Amino acid sequence: GAMCFVIAAMGPRIGNQDSEVKKEGIAIMMVMDNSGSMRALDLDDPEDQTEQTRLDVVKKLFQEFILGGEGLDGRKNDAVGLVRFAGFADTACPLTLDHSSLVGVAQSVDIVQDQNEDGTAIGDGLALAVSRIKRSKARSKIIILLTDGVNTAGTESPLSAAELAKTEGVKVYAIGAGTNGYAPIRLPGDSRLRSMQVQIDEDSLKKIAEKTGGKYFRAKNYESLKEVYGIIDGLEKTELKQVLYLQYTEYYRWALALALGCAMIGMGLDATYLRRGV
Repeated sequence: GAMCFVIAAMGPRIGNQDSEVKKEGIAIMMVMDNSGSMRALDLDDPEDQTEQTRLDVVKKLFQEFILGGEGLDGRKNDAVGLVRFAGFADTACPLTLDHSSLVGVAQSVDIVQDQNEDGTAIGDGLALAVSRIKRSKARSKIIILLTDGVNTAGTESPLSAAELAKTEGVKVYAIGAGTNGYAPIRLPGDSRLRSMQVQIDEDSLKKIAEKTGGKYFRAKNYESLKEVYGIIDGLEKTELKQVLYLQYTEYYRWALALALGCAMIGMGLDATYLRRGV
């Protein structure tokens, strides 16, 4: 009887609806231009007192996009990787959920130093990212391609790489970063601020995005680039499904009734049979 009272006090119950928490991450390959033109200073954050190159700003916002901050939620449930390209493309980090390590790798990416390795191999960078992401089993696969130039190197054309992405079901968000025309730049070993002619192949970037079902964005300064990452963050949301118990069948009454029954039987025995036996 005492045990039944204990069970009743615990309030046993069974939910009529299963509880489920479901998280489906997105696979994201970031493709980052680290060619010589990324030294330009036209994306400089006005609130930062230090001089920042285009690449400095891109790496800063890359970190906020992945870890959260600057109005961004972060991509904690997503596998993210990084491809960098100048005259050649290489994988800086494969798809990973270890975002701290990924951000560390991204921060170590520097502007290419060797003139023989400079250039803008957009097609090669995109094709390499597709080859990396296609193995993922994520329900959604996207590539964020950022460049400030025109395809001048590599063996793969940007549009053929886009066709490959389309075949593999990979959506490409293309970002043209920086100004067209002339941008301020400080060359290594030269303290003088110079003017550099720059050009972005917006036509090819638009075609890449359209072919793969993505979007093209133009970012001329720090604020607009931050806004672009915010838009992409909003467009590509990780699926989170949580079902809680809404109704329950309570079973403590049965245990309580059994406990009371045992108590009444005990009291009856004390007053009759057990009393006469004394």
